[in-house]
Amino acid sequence: MSTLNKGIEKVEVTLKWDPSPMGAPDHDLDIIAATYPADAPHGDPAYLVHFDSRSPDGTIALNRDSRTGQGFGFDEVMTLELDRLSDTYARVVVGVTIQQGEGRKVFGDIENTAVRVREGYTDLAVNDFAEVADATAATVAEFTRDDTGNWRFHATVRGFDTDPDTFARSMGH
Repeated sequence: MSTLNKGIEKVEVTLKWDPSPMGAPDHDLDIIAATYPADAPHGDPAYLVHFDSRSPDGTIALNRDSRTGQGFGFDEVMTLELDRLSDTYARVVVGVTIQQGEGRKVFGDIENTAVRVREGYTDLAVNDFAEVADATAATVAEFTRDDTGNWRFHATVRGFDTDPDTFARSMGH
């Protein structure tokens, strides 16, 4: 059976960006996943996974967190084991937000941003945030459970102009 027939099982969302110029405040971008119950897939999230947290059952975890963008390649990594996620959940939305600690920053202010959604060695989506350059946050992926119980991927880049907390609550609406 091919991967397309059995649905998405385990994905990795990775994020990268260049550090701030010398003397400027650090750029801090974060990956956030919101999990929605089957009985309200477009309501409020059942739970969020972001820096310093993981899903209650361990199926979604932020494996690497960066507060500066320093390093080689992708600085933040989140793993989503959708095939292990309880049947009570039918939708997971993944987004990226920029912490707004010292003045308003948008994706266009930060050099070499990129997000990649990958299953195994297959890139499902790669985006550089150019289409949402004026946004402070963006959704980057949506996973939905179909009628057979398999997970399906939907590439989605939608910009938001809001603070990280408000984005986390509204990213799936």
